[in-house]
Amino acid sequence: MSDKKDMTMEEAYEALKSLIGRMEGEDLPLEDSFGLFEEGLSLVKLCNEKLDTIEKKIMILEEENEK
Repeated sequence: MSDKKDMTMEEAYEALKSLIGRMEGEDLPLEDSFGLFEEGLSLVKLCNEKLDTIEKKIMILEEENEK
């Protein structure tokens, strides 16, 4: 997927798991490891943003249900 913002939560999580597997399983040069680390941070940020969005939607639904 070219744009991470278009990823679903599940896709981002799977990409993160794959990236971690590469970092753990390969003997990578420091620069490559750092690049993968940066990519992983962006995936974690994306997952957190998607979770925040879901939590906000749940809170709205709960408030509407209480009325």
